[in-house]
Amino acid sequence: MTAAVAAALVAGCGFDVSSPDLFLLTRTGQGRKLTLLVNDGGTIRCNGGRARKLSDPLLLRARDLATNLDNDAKHNLRIPAASGSAFSYTIRLQDGTISFPDRAAAAHPELAQVELFALQTAQQACGLSG
Repeated sequence: MTAAVAAALVAGCGFDVSSPDLFLLTRTGQGRKLTLLVNDGGTIRCNGGRARKLSDPLLLRARDLATNLDNDAKHNLRIPAASGSAFSYTIRLQDGTISFPDRAAAAHPELAQVELFALQTAQQACGLSG
């Protein structure tokens, strides 16, 4: 029996097959620390809590972020904190980790998207103030 056939049989038998995590996003700085563990199956864990449903638009944005950040993650992009930064972000993907201060987003639009995702997801999916 080939592996593909075996996998299809297992999936068809109702076994719970879990989806991989897309990334772990951590924001530190002013206020409370925020952690968002985003799963490709459409769930998110906010600050280590229970898994919650992630809306389809936010899931699609998370998948786009994971794809767009993959090259920087492979190179373990690290941008040092700048004077006047309020927050620092770390995003751990399958292929590596990116860390940057909020001030870096001005020169890196993909990092600005990470910041926006963190804010909107904290509010919409986690029920936090942002």
